[in-house]
Amino acid sequence: MRHFHQSLDAKFSSVNEAEVVVDYGDVRGEHAALLETAGVFDLSFRGRICLTGNDRVRFLHGQVTNDVKKLGVGVGCYSALTTAKGKIQSDLNIFALQDELLLDFEPGLTPLVTQRLEKFIVADDVQIVDVTPHYGLFSVQGPKAEAVIRALAIFTEIPAQALNSIKFSDTTLGEIYLMNHTRLGSVGFDLFVPLAAMETIADKLVTTVKLVGGRACGWSAFEIARIEAGIPRFGADMDETNIASECGIETRAISYNKGCYIGQEVLNRIHSIGHVNRELRKLRLAADVKTLPARGDKLFHGEKEVGHITSAVLSLKLNCIAMLGYVRREANTIGTELNLRSSSGESVATIIS
Repeated sequence: MRHFHQSLDAKFSSVNEAEVVVDYGDVRGEHAALLETAGVFDLSFRGRICLTGNDRVRFLHGQVTNDVKKLGVGVGCYSALTTAKGKIQSDLNIFALQDELLLDFEPGLTPLVTQRLEKFIVADDVQIVDVTPHYGLFSVQGPKAEAVIRALAIFTEIPAQALNSIKFSDTTLGEIYLMNHTRLGSVGFDLFVPLAAMETIADKLVTTVKLVGGRACGWSAFEIARIEAGIPRFGADMDETNIASECGIETRAISYNKGCYIGQEVLNRIHSIGHVNRELRKLRLAADVKTLPARGDKLFHGEKEVGHITSAVLSLKLNCIAMLGYVRREANTIGTELNLRSSSGESVATIIS
């Protein structure tokens, strides 16, 4: 696929040692497409494994924070792998297919996720298969994403519920899976495509998205839209130092009504207390501040340190620097003004919704 992206004037970089398209020469235009029409991403750099075997559902249910047993074929959920102390090892999108569970997660984590799961397979009928050599991943995001999928004229139906999926089988293209998956807070769909059909589908997607005024988009536009939407990313805004319930993913990723899993005791205890000591928040700087803060830059309330920054971008939507960061609960209500101290000096950071 690299030469396909090069034909669109792609610039490349890496995320966690995986090659990504940074942009196609117009970050502002790509970002505008995500807000107004639709953008197409090649997310094949992400990790993908499948769990097969008769015990796959029961086994995974005991490993992750969400309720896997309730997933029928074509249904999915967002979840996390946590340590016994409730710290996140990876977040996961889990899709229940006919004969397997498909897990989609951040790049570079396939060895970690695989080893973590294999550690707990004892006499279970469960096999773990890395499917990245066999399937790629495209994503269409933006308010006109559904119109793009319909215009492809491949799928007879479109899954209406979040993380639900359908399969399309074709003698030429193979088996393609379509997931209803909003990655940037608007409308979105993922397509898991056999590698042999990747260029064919990529060409169709780019041609079709142009019909609604959209375009191919790269990582820079994705990250700007993600942070503007206040969506955390594992490896940037959450990692193994974070308890799952403080990362802004609790309502989507954690079930407090399921059976036992690794880390449940800690997370349930925190839930019964009713709060964590810090939480992820979205913040903005004044429009005249142009220097991006670095990850780890400190936030103060008066002279007391109350948090730090995890991600920051120049927001084209808000016309200012938008950030995500952790703030202690005594100072993290919307509208609170904090002092950000960075290498360029001090500035006022306001917590926004």
